[in-house]
Amino acid sequence: MWLRLWHRFAPAERAGFIDGARYFAPSLPAVFSWGLVTGVAMSKSVMTVPEAIGMSLLVYAGSAQLAVLPLFAAGLPLWTIWLTAAVVNLRFVIFSAGMQPHFSYMPLWRRTILGSFNGDLHFVYFLQKYSTPGYEPGKEGYFWGMALTNFCMWQLSSIIGIVLASLFPDSWGLGLAGTMALIPVMIATINSRSTLLAVVVSAVLALLCFDLPYRLSLVVAVVGAIAAGMASDDLAARAALRGIRRRKPKAPEVTNAAAPETPPGDRA
Repeated sequence: MWLRLWHRFAPAERAGFIDGARYFAPSLPAVFSWGLVTGVAMSKSVMTVPEAIGMSLLVYAGSAQLAVLPLFAAGLPLWTIWLTAAVVNLRFVIFSAGMQPHFSYMPLWRRTILGSFNGDLHFVYFLQKYSTPGYEPGKEGYFWGMALTNFCMWQLSSIIGIVLASLFPDSWGLGLAGTMALIPVMIATINSRSTLLAVVVSAVLALLCFDLPYRLSLVVAVVGAIAAGMASDDLAARAALRGIRRRKPKAPEVTNAAAPETPPGDRA
């Protein structure tokens, strides 16, 4: 059945799916580490094992899951928990806006499903490969290859962390381990001055706004990074345009060398 379903897709989409999964594969250790940390944190909170597994499957957002755990423990109202998760996940609205030009030809229900599986890493990887908007054979398959690989690894690691949380002592500092595991992945995505500037600006803003409520520092950092990257790209494009204009050869001056010189006495 699965083989028949696989062959229902166009060959270009199947090839794109395999390419996307293969490209995302080096990031799987970092995803596993972060999912494991999140699973352990959920299991050690006030949630039961079935509740934690249900949250992992339905929410599928590590930052939001970790952000609401202290609110559950404090017994805060449900609307506060919903608001905190929504604010933390506001970056996905920005990600969806970045993906919209690439999949605007799809019906709403397909775009909704695709956006539900969007994530930080494969969003960056996707835009690195596809900079031209619009339909392209294999583009959707490439996205799904990364997205489903990430989803399966996240759920596997998260459920392992939930079930086996009792084997991990708190003294191991798993939160720091997960963060350190993601740093090499982030560094690998820095391939231009604009990206480097965006990383620096987001880090500075996240530190300056760290004490904001509802993890608003994350939203501020994302918005600042996007603004800095766009401004850097615009300045680089203008500089390149000025350089092209400077190097453009000037038109040769036209001289009338063949015309006979007017005698001095005939000049007015």
